[in-house]
Amino acid sequence: MKKFFIFVAVIALVCAAATVQAKDWKKIRIGVEGAYPPFSYTTPDGKLEGFDIDIARALVNAMGAEIKLVPQDWDGIIPALMARKYDAIIASMSITEERKKKVAFTNKYYQTPAKFICKKGTVKEFDRSGVAKATKGKKVGVQRATIHDNFITEQGAKDVVIKRYATQDEAYMDLEAGRVDMLLADSVAMDEGFLKKPVGKGYQFVGPNLTEKKYFGDGAGIAIRKKDKDLVELFNKAIDKIRADGTYKRIQDKYFDFDVYGD
Repeated sequence: MKKFFIFVAVIALVCAAATVQAKDWKKIRIGVEGAYPPFSYTTPDGKLEGFDIDIARALVNAMGAEIKLVPQDWDGIIPALMARKYDAIIASMSITEERKKKVAFTNKYYQTPAKFICKKGTVKEFDRSGVAKATKGKKVGVQRATIHDNFITEQGAKDVVIKRYATQDEAYMDLEAGRVDMLLADSVAMDEGFLKKPVGKGYQFVGPNLTEKKYFGDGAGIAIRKKDKDLVELFNKAIDKIRADGTYKRIQDKYFDFDVYGD
């Protein structure tokens, strides 16, 4: 009889473990930044808006689930995922080999090049081979712990002064104030978030489009804990679905006048 009860207890534990692992994903918590316009920003009344935010809502809706958006500073966005503060990150995170060591990624949901901006007439045009020369003696601003940070750290001039910011908006303010000579970031984010605004009138892009896979990855994807393989697959199917039914294009056209998905 004792063996029977032990057997029943073991079966119950196995079933309980299976129940814990078998998630139905009826409610999905999405980590977002909220400080990277036009992809993600917070309105004056505290609402989260932007391309990433609309894509997140569309994807979760396509999955038939309920969404909860969880704002998170960029510096801690992956650690918070690992700590189970949310289930996935939709925050313009580039799919890189380094990040793949920590998290799983979906297929890309957009891809745009990185680029430098500067005050008009202060930096001469240069190509990819001239990055080090163009940044010699310059102060270059980047958002901390990004692909752009990694690139300028490795490819900038030996005497380049790198200023790192918690948000892209802080970088814009320092460029305007003359505390940095150049910024490096996503070209679309800077075009929409700075150059097209009144404050950006005296500034311009300079240098080449930067797309090297080593630094800039395979486009922006959704980061998920490695063990949640089923959620990765659900998001991939949802990406395909919203691109096929026109939802993706409607969201894209709200923010951009070109194909942000890329090749």
